[in-house]
Amino acid sequence: MNEHKEVVGFGRSSWPAEKTLRAVSIALGTLIAAAESVFGSATALLVGISLAMNPFCFQAKAGKARLFGATESDDHTPVVHVNQWPESKSPIGLDAKIEMRIDGLLKRMTVGEKVGQVVQPEWKSISPAEVAQYHIGSIENGGGAVPGGNKHSSVQDWVNLIEPYYDASVDPARNRVIVPLIWASDAVHGHNNVYGATLFPHNIGLGAAHNPDLIRRIGEVTAAEMRSTGMDWSFSPTIAVARDDRWGRTYESYSEDPKIVAQYAAAFVTGLEGSGSTFLNKDHVISTAKHFLGDGSTDGGRDQGDSLVSEADLIRLHAAGYTQAIDAGTQSIMASYNSWHGVKMHANKVLMTDVLKGQMGFDGFVIGDWNAHGQIPGCTKADCA
Repeated sequence: MNEHKEVVGFGRSSWPAEKTLRAVSIALGTLIAAAESVFGSATALLVGISLAMNPFCFQAKAGKARLFGATESDDHTPVVHVNQWPESKSPIGLDAKIEMRIDGLLKRMTVGEKVGQVVQPEWKSISPAEVAQYHIGSIENGGGAVPGGNKHSSVQDWVNLIEPYYDASVDPARNRVIVPLIWASDAVHGHNNVYGATLFPHNIGLGAAHNPDLIRRIGEVTAAEMRSTGMDWSFSPTIAVARDDRWGRTYESYSEDPKIVAQYAAAFVTGLEGSGSTFLNKDHVISTAKHFLGDGSTDGGRDQGDSLVSEADLIRLHAAGYTQAIDAGTQSIMASYNSWHGVKMHANKVLMTDVLKGQMGFDGFVIGDWNAHGQIPGCTKADCA
């Protein structure tokens, strides 16, 4: 049967430093293409980070899955003038050979295999065997989810935790079409989930430094420490523009000034991912610009609340960082919990697809925030089909 298996070459001789750019690019591209193939748009990609997410439910419902945005609330969305939003262009570009390889993989994949690629469980909710069984594309470790429940776990403990999951994803005996697993973590001020890692000030303190080069170097250190534990993907930077200090997460914002946030967004993305010959090499990881869009603009500073700002202010203030993050090559963007004029961002097709993926030229993949899909009208954490 081996002659019928398609294997993505990842070229590693030891864990984890030798995973190559080619393997990561194919994994990223396959995730994006799988989402577009199953759901009609990469906006639906990964359907949300979920501690309780059950990979079984999405396989069962894949045949009738719908695009995020098709909710009753859509009728109340303010008019969005798509052509007034800024245009960006990633410097990464597309590799024709990799795109051809991805197309070949997708032709061989079943709907169930494609759906598995766009589901991201938290590691405690899934076993390595289930990664292979359900063709899971990525895993994350949530806050406090440490190896063996030991918050003092060593770097080697983390490698020992992650390696069986990765090996399960590339085992030709258990996978018909092989795409290497990607492992994500909330490394928001250094590799802060790992004991002994270098910790940096929260964003509000870094913003006061007015030093983009410092931010780039912090990104580089964070990326190197993540790679040492076997991880590929950071859920950072947070590029919210906090406009109401009553918001409980104001400290996660670099500044209320969009110019500072934009400069820092580009610097941190470059630090995490590298650039040119260092892009996603053995010392760098995938970045995630978050949270799109308007998390720092909610009415009364209510967390996960409703942003009532105008479209002009949404563009001028809150999208400024995303333009620079895309221009710097960010490979993923996380949708926000908040609503805009009553419509959850996770359900806002115009902003998430027409604006972000279309007008703004973002060609990476969109990921949902933790169980945020369950807040869409008519959805639950386990069922949004």
